[in-house]
Amino acid sequence: MHDLQRIPARKGCAARLKRGQLLRVVNTHGSQVVDFWAFNDPDLGECMSMEHTRATLLRIVPMVGDCLYTNKRRPILTMVEDTSPGVHDTLIASCDRYRYEQLGAKGFHDNCTDNLANALAAMGLPRVVHPSPLNLFMNIPIGSGNTLSFQPPVTKAGDSVRFRAEMDCVVAFSACPQDMLPINGADCVIHDAHYQIST
Repeated sequence: MHDLQRIPARKGCAARLKRGQLLRVVNTHGSQVVDFWAFNDPDLGECMSMEHTRATLLRIVPMVGDCLYTNKRRPILTMVEDTSPGVHDTLIASCDRYRYEQLGAKGFHDNCTDNLANALAAMGLPRVVHPSPLNLFMNIPIGSGNTLSFQPPVTKAGDSVRFRAEMDCVVAFSACPQDMLPINGADCVIHDAHYQIST
């Protein structure tokens, strides 16, 4: 088993998984959303797709035992364990410079879109697509009239999700830097998260 690896607060990172390996993503402090992506290795044009996954599962949040599917409708990961309350999001796009401008930010703001590009670039990989992420630990309840709202996570420190790779893949993470909405806790403080690879 590999050691825990840090997903730095406000930043991103990436790693390779071989088919059959296990990946654990840890909400170390309990309130941090982690944007999460997976790409076929070496064909990064095939990626984990939330819209294809929802169409296959016929629900908007994956559960333990569910596969996550690519844009070619093939399983890429299976969720094998979830010690959190199971509240995750598949609807909301990654934050980007335009989102922060929309929210009134002045100047550059760290964002998950750039974090993904930088994480892949650090591995010498191009960003060929930008799929919507699986937003781990993100709480986006659906209200009356099919409305959405941004709410703090319901996780506690140390909650985690474990996946099994169904193909060789590159996985990427961003400790979401959203500090203008309460998705990372009511205090809007951004924290590190961690991941661990095992066999």
